[in-house]
Amino acid sequence: MSTTPDRPKVPLWLSIVACSVPMFMVALDNLVVSTALRTLAVKLHAGTTDLQWFVNAYVLSFSCLLLIGAALGDRFGRRKVFAIGIAIFTLASVSCGMASTSGELITARAVQGFGAAAVMPLSLTLLSQAVPERLRSLALGLWGAVSGLAIAFGPVVGGAVVDGLAWQWIFWINVPVGIVAIPLVLRVLRESKGERVKLDLAGMLLAAAGLLAVVWGIVNGSTDGWTAGRIVGAFAAGAVLLTAFVLWERRAPHPLLPLGFYRVRAFTLTNIVSAAMYFGVFGSIFFFAQYLQIAPPRTPLQAGVLTLAWTLMPMFIAPVAGALTDKVGGGRLMALGLFLQAAGLTWINLVATTDTPYSHMVGGMILGGAGMGFAIAPTAAVVLGAVGPEHRGKASGANTTVREIGGALGIAVLSSVFLAHGSTADAQDFVRGLHPAVWVGVVVVVLGGVCALFIPRPPRPAAVPSGAGATEEAGDREVPAAV
Repeated sequence: MSTTPDRPKVPLWLSIVACSVPMFMVALDNLVVSTALRTLAVKLHAGTTDLQWFVNAYVLSFSCLLLIGAALGDRFGRRKVFAIGIAIFTLASVSCGMASTSGELITARAVQGFGAAAVMPLSLTLLSQAVPERLRSLALGLWGAVSGLAIAFGPVVGGAVVDGLAWQWIFWINVPVGIVAIPLVLRVLRESKGERVKLDLAGMLLAAAGLLAVVWGIVNGSTDGWTAGRIVGAFAAGAVLLTAFVLWERRAPHPLLPLGFYRVRAFTLTNIVSAAMYFGVFGSIFFFAQYLQIAPPRTPLQAGVLTLAWTLMPMFIAPVAGALTDKVGGGRLMALGLFLQAAGLTWINLVATTDTPYSHMVGGMILGGAGMGFAIAPTAAVVLGAVGPEHRGKASGANTTVREIGGALGIAVLSSVFLAHGSTADAQDFVRGLHPAVWVGVVVVVLGGVCALFIPRPPRPAAVPSGAGATEEAGDREVPAAV
């Protein structure tokens, strides 16, 4: 890995800020938009399909281009591509704020996703290289806390903007953040690159097309019906394209995603755990956020404030989990996190009725939020620790891709279960559909927690030979993580 010449030492906190603020902006924006959908429907005369695409256009471009964003960073410079991603996201936010039709907003949201695909994985990679190895888990825990802060304030900011300002401000708030973040990144972070190899253009095209087909099928399956011709066709096309991607990566001289990653048990199981967590938890939160506005009726801001009992917890728990990762083991902490999430979801689902007092739900929210904190920080540390330093960009991109697809699939599947048993017509119908949908989420989260128990702990630092890459403990032997 090549780096720029030595520069004055940067305080750890400033490196964390430079890497985390852009990620915070990207994570916050998606949640803010979800909260403002009802207002957008009125102001832009948007139909149900338009509202879906206000979210889905971003999800599609973001999740399908994550691997490409990480690969471009490895090839042309991670800091450079990170800054370009921030610039694209900021300019697209300006376009979103100036949109006067649904079509204009959908197009600008797709461009936002393109910029976010460079920001999210590279923020993690740049932070990992900006701190000493001994402090990496702690720094990643703080990064997870900032991510939790975005989750916490997304509904609140969205509700405040919808209730008190023009809807355009959900996008305009990104502009000053982007203006400050770009010079901060260029000043504070060191440039680095991966191996000086040619871009895997065929792999990029196959991965992007295959993921596009799969995610498109997921986000439309709950509305069109999972057996509809175009949904089945999308999944079939995705399967063919992703199979071709795997076959190509096996013979490509410089693959976009080294398949040897998946021979490392820690990497593979952590990705499964990430997908399960986002499937169950974020699919369930999607309905709980609506439930708080329906039973009984509340404004978006009121509902957003009530979610803070859940969404603020990761901000406090994630740094602690990051500091404990090396001592306790990332797999154990992830298992604890997912089991706490399952307990929180179960609690809320058991007490949810058309007029449940908030005091009866808040305990479950605290449990679920604490679980998120215990899971987020160790996930990042284990994924990056399972591969060599030169592969961390690709590993981060792969994990974020799996995570986003898991979240999209969770919302889609739980929406199908919800619609099969209830509707949004009134509080009674909503609760009737809510219960079976959340039970599906609970089952998936518990299965993810069981998988986390089998994630091996890394060898002690003294057992790793000087100059060796990352390794995975497998019985009494060590298996190279990088290929």
